[in-house]
This record gives sequence, structure tokens and C-alpha cells, in this order.
Amino acid sequence: MGMTITEKILAASSDRKKVIPGENIWLNVDILMTHDVCGPPTFAIWKKEFGEKAKIWDKNKLVIFPDHYIFTKNEHANRNVDILRSFAAEYNLPNYYDVGTDRYKGVCHIALAQEGYNVPGKVLFGTDSHTCTSGAFGLFSTGVGNTDAAFILGTGKIWEKVPQSMKFTFNGEMPLYLTAKDLILQILGDITTDGATYRAMEFDGDAISSLSMYERMTLTNMAIEAGGMNGIIAVDETTKDFLKEVDVTEYKIYNSDLDADYHSKYNYDVSKLEPVVAKPHSPDNRDTVRNVQGTKLNKCYIGSCTGGKITDFRYAAKLLLGEKVKVATFIVPASTAVAKQLDEETISGITLKDIFEKAGCTIAQSSCAACLGGPSDTIGRSSDGDVVISTTNRNFHGRMGSKSSQVYLASPLTVAASAINGVITDPRDFL
Repeated sequence: MGMTITEKILAASSDRKKVIPGENIWLNVDILMTHDVCGPPTFAIWKKEFGEKAKIWDKNKLVIFPDHYIFTKNEHANRNVDILRSFAAEYNLPNYYDVGTDRYKGVCHIALAQEGYNVPGKVLFGTDSHTCTSGAFGLFSTGVGNTDAAFILGTGKIWEKVPQSMKFTFNGEMPLYLTAKDLILQILGDITTDGATYRAMEFDGDAISSLSMYERMTLTNMAIEAGGMNGIIAVDETTKDFLKEVDVTEYKIYNSDLDADYHSKYNYDVSKLEPVVAKPHSPDNRDTVRNVQGTKLNKCYIGSCTGGKITDFRYAAKLLLGEKVKVATFIVPASTAVAKQLDEETISGITLKDIFEKAGCTIAQSSCAACLGGPSDTIGRSSDGDVVISTTNRNFHGRMGSKSSQVYLASPLTVAASAINGVITDPRDFL
């Protein structure tokens, strides 16, 4: 019996020729990532458990991005960034990207890709559940708690159970009205938020191959919404082209064997799918946009690691060109590189930034912003009674702010169409 791509990477990381789902193995970690929410407690646990003379196993493999609660006057949030800053200075860390400096990059999951940390065949852990985003580059990537991260920080190793794999194959040519967000919401509606618990979610098929790297990252990002341990997509020419742009030239490519064993397989024809949303208050509460069309909105939000990439803004700008939004609409680039692209890329000779501003949108600084609620002065945060449609990845009670707000998850096309009408709108009405 052959192995899946996930099993092959874990076998290599554990210095084994073969691993079997359910086995417990020691992994040699290639990258540990943390941020302002989980970095401080991770460092505190590390110092307590390893002692005052504790040593970081490899400074070059530790990457720190302040990104969650940063553009705020909240003293507790600011204190967390101060702790990161002091820790980076104390240990002379080369991969600390401080907010307020030219090194600041934005949301960790997008920055990992843009700064060349997503290396195929490697093993990457992060103190954030959406660390699975990096799996779009053919590596094993998953989130861990602060205690596990502290152990990695001191040893470079972690004890893990090999997951079973599930395969999701999308064939056909992607219609203009569909995005990767529709595909992952379709899956979530089919298997629910615990349908892939502690399993690897592998994506393939003609439609996946046609997607850009940023669109693929939407799929792997939301693997965790199904309970997945990791999401993964095999390396192809599109991956190689992206890696070349960020100066990643040395990596190992793994592919699943034809006789690999899967927990289950799902097959989709994208020509038969239509735009969907996740209704409040769960990412698997799927419905078609047509069925909820006309729902009155207070806010529209295009941002986050899931929906604040340049591809998301290209989709949105295509619809918002020459239009005006009827409700408060927030544009939050996921990284400073994306923010720069909004200033440079054009449609019909108009920059994406100008398209959004002329449409009446509010453009925020690159960060997680309201995706995780945040302090009361967080831009785009939901208020009591708000009905929001968003490109983010979670819509639990209080996720974007007020516990009494209702959040619909949707593609950037659906959010843009809805912003124009002030009610949930099918993007096909504009396409």
C-alpha cells in the first residue's frame, strides 16, 4: 500500500521510510511561527519549563509576526507586542517583523508565503489554527497550542499522531461566478465542522490546478473549519512559479501514490456548483446565495487570511468598478504587499484602491482587524444587531465583535455584489 503526500512528508520528517495513520512519531520541525496573541504565553511557558538558561533550538527557524491586535489603543494588546519586541531583542532573533517598521508584513499566514517560509516537503507549526494555510505549497503545516509550541521552541521536535487523509477532487472549468471560497464552503456543508477532525484534507483535480496560489490558500486555510489537522495541495508549475518569485529554489516535492489509502474521497464537478454562503453561526451552515438573497445587511467585510489576498480584491474590484456601496464596506489587505498591490494594479486604468475608494469603501491597514473581533476600537468590528457578510473564515457568536451580530461567510464576489445592493446578492446578477 502506498502513502499519501501527508504521510510521505511526515515519514521524511521522522526519519522513517513509511508511516501509517494512527502511529505516533517524533517530528523534526522546520519552522515555528507565532504572533502577538500566542507568542507571549509560549515564551513564558518555555522559560518556566526550560529554565532561565533556556536556549532556542534554532533562531533561524523561529518566525514572529505581530498581526492580530495591533492597530489599537488597547493597553493589553499593546503590551503583548511589547513582549514580542523585547523577546526578539533579548535573543537577537532575525525573523521578527515588528509593526511600525519597514519590516512589518501583515497577517502571518499570508506573510509566511510571501516571505518564502512555505517550502514544499517541510514541516511547519504555528500557534494559530489557520497555520494549515501553508499546506497549499505542498508542505505539512498545522496549528498547535502554546505548550506544544514552547516544547518545539526548546527542542525543535514534537510528538504527533499520523492523520488519515481525505481527498477532495474538483474537476471541470471554474465558472466566472465561482471562487475557492465557494468550493470550501461547499465541502463544509457536505462534511460539517467535525467531518475531517484530525485528518489531512488533500485537494486535487483540474479545477484546483487552474487556481492561483492565493486561491489555493483559501482552501487549505479553512481545512481547520472542518476539524482538519492539515490541508494540502501537491506542487505543480503554478507553485514553482510562485516559489521562484520569492526566491525559494531548494525543496522536495512529494505526491500521493496511486494506491494510497484514504479515509474517504469526494468528487465535484465545478460546472454544477453555484455561489454559496455559510449562514450564522457556523461555517458549515451552508445555503445557496439565491436562497438567502435579499437579506438586509449593515456591514460588508473583505479581508483576513482567507479573504484579504490580492485575488480576493481583484474579484471584488471587478464588480465594484463604477458602482457605489449601500452599506459600510471594509477593505482590509492581509499583508503590506497586498496593500501595495492595491495601489499599483489597475482595471480599466483605475487602481484597485481608487475603485474601492470611489465606491465608498473604507480601506484599513494590513492586519487581522475585525476577523477575530478585537478591542472595541478595531476597524470593521461588528456591533449589536449587525448583519454582516464577510470573506473571513468563521462566523461563530461574537467572532467579529458583538455576540448579537449575525455573520454570513461568502466569496469576495458575493460580498462585493451584496455591498452594491445593501442586501445579500448573487454575483451572477452582475456577471
